[in-house]
Amino acid sequence: MVASVAGNAASASSPVVEIRDLTRKYGERTILERITLQVGRGELFGLLGPSGSGKTTLIKLITGIEKADGGTVHVFGERMPRLALLGRFGYMAQSDALYNELTARENLLFFASLYGLSGARRQERIQAAMRIVDLTDHMNKPVAAYSGGMKRRLSLAIALLHDPELLVLDEPTVGIDPLLRQSIWKELFALRDRGTTIILTTHVMDEADKCDRIGLIRNGRLTAVDSPEALKTQSGAATLEEAFIVLGGGDQA
Repeated sequence: MVASVAGNAASASSPVVEIRDLTRKYGERTILERITLQVGRGELFGLLGPSGSGKTTLIKLITGIEKADGGTVHVFGERMPRLALLGRFGYMAQSDALYNELTARENLLFFASLYGLSGARRQERIQAAMRIVDLTDHMNKPVAAYSGGMKRRLSLAIALLHDPELLVLDEPTVGIDPLLRQSIWKELFALRDRGTTIILTTHVMDEADKCDRIGLIRNGRLTAVDSPEALKTQSGAATLEEAFIVLGGGDQA
């Protein structure tokens, strides 16, 4: 039987993201199979699964980068893909979409212009985003001179730049040191508490444990959706890793 799990409603209001019977294929290979999911306003939702499980493909379908072969994705009540919604969410991909020949500041100015930011507001948001990712002192350095971890942090700053209502992050803390990772999570909690909806992918158990709810995904199927504590209770597991295995996750995440 196909595991298609909506989970508990995160909010009494209309969901920010609503996915129904979503299927995606690459040729003859099924990448996602009949995914059904709702994410509420002000929710920090995590997709937990190993590499190749379908997390990134699902993120691309939510943001409208790819089109589904079956089913629907609605964001803010509108069917995706819809270009008019791009200004309402921030997206951080696994691969960097940066201009290496430009400085970090020049990259930020470029993306700020795409988001319609200008004047004092633009400067305020650039400073705030770079402060969050601890890159203020490297603002005028060419991105080509950045380390991999610094590029990840700059990509996150760009996703945060326009203070989006929905933040979609694909493995946002990969390659980032533990101390800064803790700082970034503190900011994610603050954004969530201000009403920002956050969807992120991870394969790290302690990060998944920080989410309000998580979806366990394996081989393109959503095997369970609930809060970390509820998933542990349902599976009779002491840890989230054990719950992932019991609830159809396989050997490890």
